[in-house]
Amino acid sequence: MVYGDEKYRSLLSGDEEKSTKWRYGVPPNYDIVNKLFEEERTNVWPVGSLEERVQSLVKNFEMEMFHKISPSDFKTIDVNKYTFCLNGRKPLAIGEVSKLGGYNPFLQTALPDEYRYYNAEKETAESSHRAFTATFLRGFALEIIQVYSGPPNIVFKFRHWGYMEGPFRNHAATGERIEFYGVAIFKVRPNFKFCLYVTHSGLSLLNFLMNQVNEKDKIEGVEFFFDPAELVGKLLKGPGLDGSVEKAISSCPVLRNTG
Repeated sequence: MVYGDEKYRSLLSGDEEKSTKWRYGVPPNYDIVNKLFEEERTNVWPVGSLEERVQSLVKNFEMEMFHKISPSDFKTIDVNKYTFCLNGRKPLAIGEVSKLGGYNPFLQTALPDEYRYYNAEKETAESSHRAFTATFLRGFALEIIQVYSGPPNIVFKFRHWGYMEGPFRNHAATGERIEFYGVAIFKVRPNFKFCLYVTHSGLSLLNFLMNQVNEKDKIEGVEFFFDPAELVGKLLKGPGLDGSVEKAISSCPVLRNTG
């Protein structure tokens, strides 16, 4: 299959990717989720705009986190400095993130074990991938809603969505759109070169450069802020294939309050 025409994840192709070690043996294919993204996104950002560049950076970042297994193959992050933080929890280094794998770093929780209907600490990258790809048959689309500031500290609001067209564990498919919103901070080391000279527009030039994002930028740390229960709770709304759905929702003080 040819991946050179991937619209939103340029790091899927190119000579440098020929030796990449992919988690599932081959590069991922995003054709189906790209179609969902294009049909239901709320904004079409102009090519070259800060929003479009941030969106590209985030899509490439997620692709690498989910599908590359060797830190030496990562292009979006500085593996020596990179940390991942969810909702103010203790930051994780790249080795810890890779060990959790897949969706698991994003679904950490402080809930007691008996309320963890998805326990990220007991899942593997492979088991989480199987669970969510079996549920979201058209993928789980991502778009950038708003960018609040450019590099070196990129702050943005994002939206994730997909359709529950397959079962999630012991809960039947509902066909409903499952979506959630969040805010993230990407600490980036910009990669650009420019000549320093004094002109009447020098300040404008500096402001322009400081607000650019490109594929060679290196992410040194990320912080995500959203409620994982908003996602997991919605996936448990389908009829329980073992009759447990009512018990699962009603017994948990967090999940029973999700929409």
